[in-house]
Amino acid sequence: MNATLAFTVLLLPLAGFLFTGLFGGRLPKNITGGIASLTVLSAFLISLFLFGQVGKQPEIIANGFEWVAVGNLSIPFSLLVDRLSAWMMLIITGIGFLIHVYSIGYMHQDKGFHRFFAYLNLFVFSMLLLVMSDNYVLLFFGWEGVGLCSYLLIGFWFDNIEYGKAARKAFIMNRIGDLGLLLGIFVLFENFGSVRFSEIWQGLALGQTPSPTLTLITLLLLVGAVGKSAQIPLYTWLPDAMAGPTPVSALIHAATMVTAGIYLIVRSAVLYQAAPFTNEIIMALGLATSLIAGLFALRQNDIKKVLAYSTVSQLGLMFVATGAGAYVAAMFHLSTHAFFKALLFLGAGSVIHGLGGEQDLRQMGGLRHAMPHTYRTFLVGTLAIIGFPLLSGFFSKDEILAAAFAHQPIWWILAVLSSAITAIYMLRLFFLSFYGPFRGSPEVHPHESPAVMTLPLVALAVLSAFGGLINLPALIAGEKGQWLGHFLSTLPGLKEQHLALSHSTEWILMGATTAMVLIILAISYQTYVKKGSIPVVDSAWKSWERWLGNKAYIDELYAALFVKPLERLSGLLLRWVDTLIIDGFVNRIGTVVVRSSHYFRKLQNGNIEFYLFGMVLGLILILLLNHVI
Repeated sequence: MNATLAFTVLLLPLAGFLFTGLFGGRLPKNITGGIASLTVLSAFLISLFLFGQVGKQPEIIANGFEWVAVGNLSIPFSLLVDRLSAWMMLIITGIGFLIHVYSIGYMHQDKGFHRFFAYLNLFVFSMLLLVMSDNYVLLFFGWEGVGLCSYLLIGFWFDNIEYGKAARKAFIMNRIGDLGLLLGIFVLFENFGSVRFSEIWQGLALGQTPSPTLTLITLLLLVGAVGKSAQIPLYTWLPDAMAGPTPVSALIHAATMVTAGIYLIVRSAVLYQAAPFTNEIIMALGLATSLIAGLFALRQNDIKKVLAYSTVSQLGLMFVATGAGAYVAAMFHLSTHAFFKALLFLGAGSVIHGLGGEQDLRQMGGLRHAMPHTYRTFLVGTLAIIGFPLLSGFFSKDEILAAAFAHQPIWWILAVLSSAITAIYMLRLFFLSFYGPFRGSPEVHPHESPAVMTLPLVALAVLSAFGGLINLPALIAGEKGQWLGHFLSTLPGLKEQHLALSHSTEWILMGATTAMVLIILAISYQTYVKKGSIPVVDSAWKSWERWLGNKAYIDELYAALFVKPLERLSGLLLRWVDTLIIDGFVNRIGTVVVRSSHYFRKLQNGNIEFYLFGMVLGLILILLLNHVI
């Protein structure tokens, strides 16, 4: 029964995709959106049941059919529901359902309404396939599926050329990471003779795989994670992905898809524990990405771009946790980040909806009066992400900082700096949006969003406020308070790790970060509310502000190093190879055939005597050839 339910969870969103895509355009929009949302809600309820089941038994294996059988390679289409995948299933379907409901209101006036919901359902199916797979190849198919859906949803408004470019950029940069993941799977099969997780873990336990090979495997898998989770140097696609509708930003680029890289590393924790060199690289990449993305967010004035760079920065902190071996802390922050970042993106969508499409922070202000529900929920999300005491982000971020300190105090200092930058730009965004006078056009009349949009905000605000209760620190609630740590501890490589820190040290670290957040909150309130400071126009930026506002010209650097040389090379190949050589050869054959046929058709002159002469001549030639042979 449980195996059947596992396949049902996977197939429900796929059925929603097929139904909505084929028939959604002929039905009323509320019915189309309702059916698409209902499939995800049903998947969530079944996932909740399976979640309870894996709390009693180690795992559920749902064997389907023999998918690939070539020589020694055998790949079944089978699903694995263990505690890690069950937890991810709840996040994907739970938050996915809320975003589906929100989208009914947000996208109601869009002519591509049914197409949008079909894409959302397809994405949920692909993401579920990714986390429920019991082998790396099936995981890779889900991995590619979410990449395809990301392309479709980012470029949803494809009549806008710039949005199409953003979709292509995301697709191409993800393909770079996907190549690394694919090569890693090849090396895994070459060394272990299997791509199934359980068989690889068993082979690893034998200790016969040399350390350099494990380092190579983990580095290749890391390339895939870097691409999907937008880390240096493959992070530039994520801010441009804000071209898609705001619910897309919430679902794909905040709560689920971009965390696939974190999931891949946590799922492969056994491999990474045997590759310490790779872990150091992961920590360095994560810290660098978190800091750089945070700095860029300081001078962004598009509300969605600020949140996009915030996502990149928070993903960097999750990488820090995995590099330090704190996999439970990474999953904890992945979960709380899904709550408050989905809330913030949907809240931003509510603001944009209430302002008729305006996204510039300099054209906002005073929205707390016109949009009270959005204001209150956005406040919860903002306080959660900056680590305000007792909210979800406070506890999850504290675990990462403690793990960084236990690994190396310098890592803690850099991670705290990143957290401080997060507080600065998020409070800037919040106060500029909701406080002070309204700075937009007199023709714009801010208004609250409908209930179908604000109710999901309330649900996410509750999760953002109380989500930290799933894994309270031991110094506050004792060992029993760390529910998530206990829950995941039975999985390979995720055995609970006790930091070599005394409670007094943890209190000092927690107190320092709390004081930092409160000081930044006070300064930001004084700057943006009391003094009424607003961002200057771009032309008035100082040199360092221009450098940050233009994202350190990384996109321009990539264009100069890769895009333009490839375009020139493509132009040369088009002109000389494709046009002159290939087309020239084909066209020359065509010319020879046409000219030859011009002469040969003269033989068909309608003269019977000539035809008889030809037949006799042909017969003579045949006899001569037969005699010679």
